Amino acid sequence: MMFNFPRFCVLLLWVFVKVEGIESPQFTVIHTESDFEIRLYRESSWMSAPVQEISFVKATKQGFHRLFQYIQGANLNSSRLRITAPVLTSIVPGAGPLHSSAYYVSHYVAVRKFSGFAMDSDVIKEAQSLAVSLEKSPWANSTVSEEGKYAYSIAQYSSPFKLIGRVNEVWVDVVGPATEVGVE
Repeated sequence: MMFNFPRFCVLLLWVFVKVEGIESPQFTVIHTESDFEIRLYRESSWMSAPVQEISFVKATKQGFHRLFQYIQGANLNSSRLRITAPVLTSIVPGAGPLHSSAYYVSHYVAVRKFSGFAMDSDVIKEAQSLAVSLEKSPWANSTVSEEGKYAYSIAQYSSPFKLIGRVNEVWVDVVGPATEVGVE
């Protein structure tokens, strides 16, 4: 089958235009600060595509393309699946690719929102800002990390064709419940 770039762009545009009204994981906000919030996410299934790439932008494009093919029927049952939001790119500095293709979550997450296009320099800056905010909060020693590495994820909700009002978040897993870290 020959790749039809204009058709792919129209399809991609249609998919991302619909993102605003599609299913997203459910959560409860359990704590709010001026520049971040702590959320408890309900258990859900997440599909992931491991990518070995230095650039966040390139890794997200490669991973999204693989996942998009999967939900469009390039899977064992040739089943089409509904797209969900956000597109979540997890980053663990110095670690290799993910070893699992799916995982289940029911966890607490510290979330910092930011706008614009999520670029390599932006995601690092936003993750650092969230880390600084967490250090100054009751959630100071609550981040979950493996071997002392600061791991974070970038959640992108907006279509790549949306230029204004883009919605992104940086996520960091934290230990909960709130009473464990002294938050009432």
